[in-house]
Amino acid sequence: MVRSSAVKSPPTELPTREVILDTAERMFAARGVDGVAVRDLAAEMGITASSLYNHFPGKQALYAAVLDRGLGPIMELIVDAWRRGLRAREDVHQTMSRMVPHLARHPHLARLLQRALLEEQNPVRELVDGWVGSIYREGTGVIGEVAGAAGWRQRDVPHLALALFGMVFGYFVNAQALQRLVSRGDDPLSPRALNTQRQVLEEAIFRLVGPRRRSARSAKRRARTTRARRSRT
Repeated sequence: MVRSSAVKSPPTELPTREVILDTAERMFAARGVDGVAVRDLAAEMGITASSLYNHFPGKQALYAAVLDRGLGPIMELIVDAWRRGLRAREDVHQTMSRMVPHLARHPHLARLLQRALLEEQNPVRELVDGWVGSIYREGTGVIGEVAGAAGWRQRDVPHLALALFGMVFGYFVNAQALQRLVSRGDDPLSPRALNTQRQVLEEAIFRLVGPRRRSARSAKRRARTTRARRSRT
């Protein structure tokens, strides 16, 4: 009996759960849930659909896992920010120094979320509405706690929450377009660009919801009023 001398190639290494989630996040962000089939995801990773089902029972479960991984830490950051109150610049710095790297690690999450908010399928809408509703309520609570000291009325709070949401996520939604449009062509996800974006967000957020600074003129006016009152007593 003649044995074949052909050397068998080593088995292809199967993708890990994180690789599957990264691929799904990117493809869902680009095409939406309806535009991605399980076989498309499997083909992208060079595996069979049945191998993918070993990790997730279906596309809906995979989509839910992508949202959990991406939005769960954001929810935790907002809850932590509520506890600290965002009343000092250091509080804003601590929040953004965790938020920006998280979104950079998941660069397709912001676009996925933007697309998901436009989905019409009830199962998808329920998933997204659950996450976004919770994040919005918690974020509005944080802003409501500091709005008065920042000079805002309570009726302004929902609008502030939407503005801040767009400010934080908008950079990552438009990162690719930004790279095309900016003449110098820097990578918007490079460490330098991300550090600059973090600094911009910190300054913008603190100016919006940080304690209002008293102008030198108003301080002098208050001082004159105080002296006048003392002279009458």
